[in-house]
Amino acid sequence: MAKVLMKGNEAIGEAAIRAGCKNYFAYPITPQSEVAEYLSKRLPEEGGVFLQGESEVAVGYMIFGAAGAGERVMTTSSSPGISLMSEALSYITAAQCPAVFVNIMRGGPGLGGILPSQGDYFQATKGGGHGDYHLLVLAPDGVQEAVEMTMQAFTLAEKYRNPVMILGDGLIGQMMEPVEFPDDLKTEPTNKDDWATNGMAHRKSDKRNLVKSLFLDPSALNNNNLVLKAKYEQMKKEEVQYELYNADTDYQVLITSYGTMSRVCRTSIDMLKSEGIETAMLRPKTLFPFPEKQVFDAAGKQSCKAVISIEMSMGQMVEDVERCVKGRRPVEFYGECGGEIPSPEKIIEIIKALL
Repeated sequence: MAKVLMKGNEAIGEAAIRAGCKNYFAYPITPQSEVAEYLSKRLPEEGGVFLQGESEVAVGYMIFGAAGAGERVMTTSSSPGISLMSEALSYITAAQCPAVFVNIMRGGPGLGGILPSQGDYFQATKGGGHGDYHLLVLAPDGVQEAVEMTMQAFTLAEKYRNPVMILGDGLIGQMMEPVEFPDDLKTEPTNKDDWATNGMAHRKSDKRNLVKSLFLDPSALNNNNLVLKAKYEQMKKEEVQYELYNADTDYQVLITSYGTMSRVCRTSIDMLKSEGIETAMLRPKTLFPFPEKQVFDAAGKQSCKAVISIEMSMGQMVEDVERCVKGRRPVEFYGECGGEIPSPEKIIEIIKALL
């Protein structure tokens, strides 16, 4: 298939259409507004529905309604907008409905700035809303992976009847790269007749399906949470994705990084290699489930002296890295979060100082 040059936000929108999504509700916020702009034109061409809500709060519950009816549905937003959707995210997860949320992160906290950031790691992986729940979180490192992960997200959401989040930063949304839309990632929607509120006539049934997140009986609430927990454990067994880079060497430092920041780290690793300094990187592609065993094993290599988490934040993923390394190597952190991405030269300086 021929590649086409596309901006990240527009490629995400096209990927959703190619994945069979016909329902998109959103509210504009920089730096992801081009997704809505693109889909406002493309979805009607495909017989789909585009609707701009009056707020992100409203959008969250539009998503809940469409997901509860068994439709493939997606929204995109950026950091503060996702915060406003967090209550709905908790409801959707508790009600076990599939939906796709895309967060093209900007700087924070507060209004912060519109430049790239990775400051929403906690929000995405630890549950930004209330209660015991998790999203399955995919973290692309560029436009091509954003396309592939968006297409995969609908399949995963339906497999687990759980929201899936694509966590990208502002650079991924705004930059242009050649992409292709793989045919093998297209899937048919799963049968939702046994749970969705998609009409008794459609299902040829006299039984109403009730989608809810309210469980006033303590044992019923506990049982629902146990069902959710079992799904998260299954995700940990079946859905971990990661990349190891330059890990077949006797590396002295293991870098952990994700998203756009990992591309800078990859360049730094290549530059250090030319100086005779071997470093490696483990890049999580899934932030939940996190590649726990893989981080532990990579940190335990005999030549490895230290692990460093490099992020566009003040230190969020580093907590998961420390948890996984389990004290077998010192874990360091370096991050910036004003919107400027650290250069390869800066990363090299940090690594040399560490050694």
